[in-house]
Amino acid sequence: MIDRRKFIKTMSMLGLSMPAMAKSFSGRSGNSSVVKNNPIILCSRGEKWGKKVLKPGWDILRKGGQLLDAVERSANVTELDPEDSSVGYGGLPNENGVVQLDASIMYGPTHNCGSVAAIEGIKTPSSVARLVMERTDHIHIVGKGAQNFARAHGFKVENLLTERARKSWLRWRENISDKDDWFPPKDGNYDKNRPNGTINVLAVDRAGDIAGITTTSGLAWKIPGRIGDSPIIGAGLYVDNEAGAAGATGRGEEILRTCGSFFVVEQMRAGKSPQEACEALCERIIYINGGKEKVNFNDKIVALNKNGEVGCAAIRGSKGSEPELAFWSKNGFEVFKGTFLIEN
Repeated sequence: MIDRRKFIKTMSMLGLSMPAMAKSFSGRSGNSSVVKNNPIILCSRGEKWGKKVLKPGWDILRKGGQLLDAVERSANVTELDPEDSSVGYGGLPNENGVVQLDASIMYGPTHNCGSVAAIEGIKTPSSVARLVMERTDHIHIVGKGAQNFARAHGFKVENLLTERARKSWLRWRENISDKDDWFPPKDGNYDKNRPNGTINVLAVDRAGDIAGITTTSGLAWKIPGRIGDSPIIGAGLYVDNEAGAAGATGRGEEILRTCGSFFVVEQMRAGKSPQEACEALCERIIYINGGKEKVNFNDKIVALNKNGEVGCAAIRGSKGSEPELAFWSKNGFEVFKGTFLIEN
């Protein structure tokens, strides 16, 4: 029998040879922000969310606290905030109006990992994912089983559908067809773009050890039971203590079929900077979809290496609205603007 944790660790040691990627990025920054002395913690958000998300984790790291505590505490900020409609409590529901959450966690020194998917009624799925990693010999628990596991560890089952999210779902439901019995609202203010969103939290501690979390409510109005990339190790999150960490947001199906975060970490292992590695994944996704003209979605990837160097790239963007990440280090709080390939 193959131990699943050992299997993932073995995969990371293969040193896969990746094809060279073109470097035709629009808005290429040409540099990354380097912090020579760790610790550092980052998230895949900009100024608006970055500071409040990262401060709890940074306070733990700067005092020499536990690395996993730092990433978990920061991830919990968005999970518990009803104003965020893409993560945790307040997240947008599936097509039946039910909020289903996904999350994963990975610890670089041991390659241990844990995740939950399609879990209902639990505000902080990243905390449950950590318990899967630390208290079981499993990696992935889903649906009702994940909820039961959370309840066994003292988590309270609650209604995660806020009034704001319920109204958003109802507007969508009333506008999906003009041939059913659901009447559209009189204001007619309906956004046809399906919202999606996620948050990645990656960190390096004083010793140079790396950990990460990805947590999400997934694609709004999804088919019940749909699972994106966020809870899948190697897709929405991957961490290797020798190379670095990466996390993804955006259209999860594209990240899944490219093993996105694993790809980025292996690019860093092969010598690329985090920025170059993130750009290489965006190029790869464009390529397998048949070129820029075939891409009508967006993905964003963030990365961090052992030296505190960060990277961020997206498939789509515009000047003045580049993809961003925020990080906190001994130099304080900063926002890093990344690059994009296709201009909106």
